[in-house]
Amino acid sequence: MSTPRRAGIVSRGVAAFIDLLVVSVVIAALYLGLVVMTLMFNPASFRFPALNLVFSTAVGMAVSVLYLAGCWAVSGCTAGAVVMGLRVAGRRGGKLRPTVALLRAVACVLVPVGLAWVAVDRHRRSLQDIALGTQVVYASP
Repeated sequence: MSTPRRAGIVSRGVAAFIDLLVVSVVIAALYLGLVVMTLMFNPASFRFPALNLVFSTAVGMAVSVLYLAGCWAVSGCTAGAVVMGLRVAGRRGGKLRPTVALLRAVACVLVPVGLAWVAVDRHRRSLQDIALGTQVVYASP
């Protein structure tokens, strides 16, 4: 069995951008759901719910962490990874344990600039990969 080829900065960056779009759609759907619920329960005095920066940021981070951790724990692939032909794997190439997937998701959301380390690391690892012993590889067809 050959060693899978590790993904570089461009593939990972495009996948991350696609994942950002997916998370944005989920957040927009949550807001739309809040609007509909508000309209259903109080139609006479309906007003669009005000957006609070702190609350919106917290929701965005929570949705991002849940999305990434869930995808990585179940299949190793997010929507962006599927489009780019990537998967996140553990040290030996297997699926991530749920705890590692959650820690990696938190690290990626809190320190997204850690992805940039892929450009200078000779093994194409992000800071999150180095810290948690993960790798992003091209998925086999």
